[in-house]
Amino acid sequence: MTSSNIRIGKRAFLLAFVIIFVLMMVSGVLTRVVQSGTYERIIQDGRSVVVPDSFRYIERPRYYVWRWFAAPFEVLFAPGNITVITIILFLVTVGGAFTVLEQGDILSALLTSVAARMRRRRFLLMALLQLFFMVNASILGIYEALVPLIVFVVPMAHSLGWDTRTGLGMSLLPLAFGFSAAITNPFTIGVAQTIAELPLFSGAWLRVPFFLFVYGLVFLFVRSHARRVEGTAAVPERAGIDETIDAPLPIPGHTKRALIWLAATLGGAVVFIIVTARIPVLSILAFPLMAVFFLLGGLGAGYLNRMSTGDIGRSFALGALNMAPGVLLIMMSMSVKHIVDEGAITDTILFQSATLIARHPPIVAAFLIYAVTLVMNFFIGSASAKAFLMMPILVPLADLVGVTRQTTVLAFDFGDGFSNVIYPTNALLLIGLSFTDTSYPSWIRWTIPLQFVVFLLTALFLGFAVMIGYGPF
Repeated sequence: MTSSNIRIGKRAFLLAFVIIFVLMMVSGVLTRVVQSGTYERIIQDGRSVVVPDSFRYIERPRYYVWRWFAAPFEVLFAPGNITVITIILFLVTVGGAFTVLEQGDILSALLTSVAARMRRRRFLLMALLQLFFMVNASILGIYEALVPLIVFVVPMAHSLGWDTRTGLGMSLLPLAFGFSAAITNPFTIGVAQTIAELPLFSGAWLRVPFFLFVYGLVFLFVRSHARRVEGTAAVPERAGIDETIDAPLPIPGHTKRALIWLAATLGGAVVFIIVTARIPVLSILAFPLMAVFFLLGGLGAGYLNRMSTGDIGRSFALGALNMAPGVLLIMMSMSVKHIVDEGAITDTILFQSATLIARHPPIVAAFLIYAVTLVMNFFIGSASAKAFLMMPILVPLADLVGVTRQTTVLAFDFGDGFSNVIYPTNALLLIGLSFTDTSYPSWIRWTIPLQFVVFLLTALFLGFAVMIGYGPF
């Protein structure tokens, strides 16, 4: 049995391992340097919400240094462990199912057909794929459920003569930036506006042009890179794909049936999640649902393509095993928040940041809210969890310093999202990179120019919002 293309390279793994390990140790040191503190919390609409002006310093918890090293395993048993376990099972399932499709020659048949049909219109395909990812993330807040599609888009980019970065730029990058350039994202805009007592999804007149600007920047950035790598040796070879084909080759009947089954299962999963995206209880099930649909799609396609049970099992096991390094990295990234929480310094960081904001005029305060959200996003990846933690404190603070609540929500949204493709503590970034051999440092080097331009754009829009008193209030 040949090796699978969905695996983490040794160099990429070691670099990510070292970076996250250093962050774990830094977080541990912070628990010894920053004084512990806590806010009181109440249950509101079934969620724990911070009580403003309730902060108090507390005695430092007894948190031994050796536990910093054990934190990646402690997260499996700590509060919120269901999320970690679900992500791990999701990663293993997608890896196994993809390898079945790959080694059963189902994927190569699909990619050869796509390459032949879309070669002359490949940049249109790029634009449409990016728009698909960005619209779903921006309007519906769908992020996790679309991450598995990366395993199809990256090899599709290869089949069109591009490289892995182009594939990630057609999937992971627009997905994350769409979530950040939110128009009606219920997990950032929706939750934050509800806590701020603003009309739900109000102020979209400013967020829509921002979304269009970001979409244009992402497309131009990725298209420029794709043009540079076309036809170069940097594009990895893909077994079973003849890039000189100009017309679709005939696909055997049993392979067609496998592809139809795969399209039906994955398409059905995406449609289901899009329809139920605004239902919080179902949005929590995005990872397990996609894992189940991917499992059914991959194994069913292998069976319909006349793979033996033994070959399906061995292919699945190989793909699942290849995800083991990614699983370790996910556990380590999640442990950064665990260490900070165990040291009881998360609330202290938020309190000291709020104190700093209160000393400044509106324009500076708005940018500090943006900056504080960037800092908190390093430790707390969930947008809605951050909103319930931060917005009850930021809203009265914004009223006090003369920043409108709508501007506060905008600053929170900007700070929450774009750093998701920078921070190694973001599980979804690590999952996306785990589907390829792209290392974390190389990803940062590639995307940082775009991040800089987008940061300038967010600063421009945020400054404009403060200047006009972006409202209704």
